[in-house]
Amino acid sequence: MNLLQSILVYFVGPALSLLVFLIFAWVIMSWLVGFGLINLRNPMVAQIYQGINRILTPIMAPFQRIIPPIGGMDLSPIVVLLLIQWAKGYVLPSLINAVG
Repeated sequence: MNLLQSILVYFVGPALSLLVFLIFAWVIMSWLVGFGLINLRNPMVAQIYQGINRILTPIMAPFQRIIPPIGGMDLSPIVVLLLIQWAKGYVLPSLINAVG
């Protein structure tokens, strides 16, 4: 296994998995904030939510501009999750095989 394959396997794959986790955490936290179950006045909760927001805003913003909210629900996380799963399942293995 050469260096580029190692980078793809050991860094890109787990980074995509971390991104999936952050999207799920962002969606769940936004629901909890929206329903008033957690309060952003709590400094720890606000810091976690703002940190996740800062990471995901550059990724989600282009999709949020293209996909309008339907019934008040933002469907862009679903599209981003599908693209990430496609990248992990098809693009990443293809890149690893092409490099090797």
